[in-house]
Amino acid sequence: MHSYKSLVAWRCAHRLCVDTYRATDKAYHPKCRPLFDQIRRAAVSVVAHVVEGYALGTKKQFRRHLRIALASAAELECLFELIEELGYMDREAMDRLRRLVGKAVAPIVGLIRHLGRVTR
Repeated sequence: MHSYKSLVAWRCAHRLCVDTYRATDKAYHPKCRPLFDQIRRAAVSVVAHVVEGYALGTKKQFRRHLRIALASAAELECLFELIEELGYMDREAMDRLRRLVGKAVAPIVGLIRHLGRVTR
């Protein structure tokens, strides 16, 4: 691979991040600003850690950063539960974002597993 953009994990995480920003922009209200800010940071963390781990060039560091990306995706799932319970975003947008988290997590987990089997 010559670029992180060739990674399915990056493409899925990138889509998650962009759509999270768009959804939070659309549903913005001053009362939900702190929660939306945290959601945005978590979404950026998912995609940024995929890239950072890839760029470091070692399997060990890549795996470490993929685990951080996975943790940020779990954080997103938790925050999406709060948003839904508080009624800050419509159900259709929430369902779409949840699906995107699942699509982002699958290739990240696959890469973590693959890198765990590869000799270091």
